[in-house]
Amino acid sequence: MHSATRRDRKTSPELIALDRLLTPDEIRRFRADGFAIARGLAPAPLRSRMLAVAQAHLAAQVQPIEYEADLGYPGAPASREAEGGRTVRRLLRAYSRDAALRDWAASAALAAPLRQLLGGEVVLSQAHHNCVMTKHPRFGSLTGWHQDIRYWSFERAELVSAWLALGRERDDNGCLWVVPGSHAMQLERSRFDDRIFFREDLEENHALIARRVAVELDPGDVLFFHCRLLHAAGRNRTEAVKFSAVFTYHATDNRPLPGTRSASLSGIPLTA
Repeated sequence: MHSATRRDRKTSPELIALDRLLTPDEIRRFRADGFAIARGLAPAPLRSRMLAVAQAHLAAQVQPIEYEADLGYPGAPASREAEGGRTVRRLLRAYSRDAALRDWAASAALAAPLRQLLGGEVVLSQAHHNCVMTKHPRFGSLTGWHQDIRYWSFERAELVSAWLALGRERDDNGCLWVVPGSHAMQLERSRFDDRIFFREDLEENHALIARRVAVELDPGDVLFFHCRLLHAAGRNRTEAVKFSAVFTYHATDNRPLPGTRSASLSGIPLTA
């Protein structure tokens, strides 16, 4: 196992500095690994505004909300009526919640690298992610290995998500784990369970999972990752709630399929 920590960027191929346009070599490395980390990309004042909004909306239970009990992942309460049943997993429709979240989701800091990674003009999907993820102590669940594209319907499986750490993210509070290069693999459906999670009980999957990397982030860091990248997240073993703002983007010529959930909400084009 490895950890995508704040090591020397010159010797760490998985860390790509995005304080400038990406070089051709950096883009090739993103294509090979399926993810890149931009350290300190979100300005501190904007990040503080987003965190304040998220904390206020969590405290007031501002809808729409997804509860841990709704999904029933390992460690989640059995129902909304059980102990911890009102533990929030995601504050949904983040783009519509507050100007601070809109300012970030459509910011130039995101638009420039996303245009390079997606090969042209970019659209924010309001139908996928578009949320503030909250990882709670005790009742925050474990998320198994999966690819986000499993429930998404686009002309091409070419979308990129931007995961912004609003606080510290480490293994002890449930940071993401990723499998470098898995986005480019053709994985048979038989290697996934009925809910399209990558099966950890299959011996043929063990070697791939063993290549996992912990994505450790500090406040303001952004993880860009491909929609086919295998990733998972553990439990929060600390005493504090972890907050992350997550948005997903696609190229303007990669349209959602009509009649699907992906087409249920209009996209937001990013301007220069």
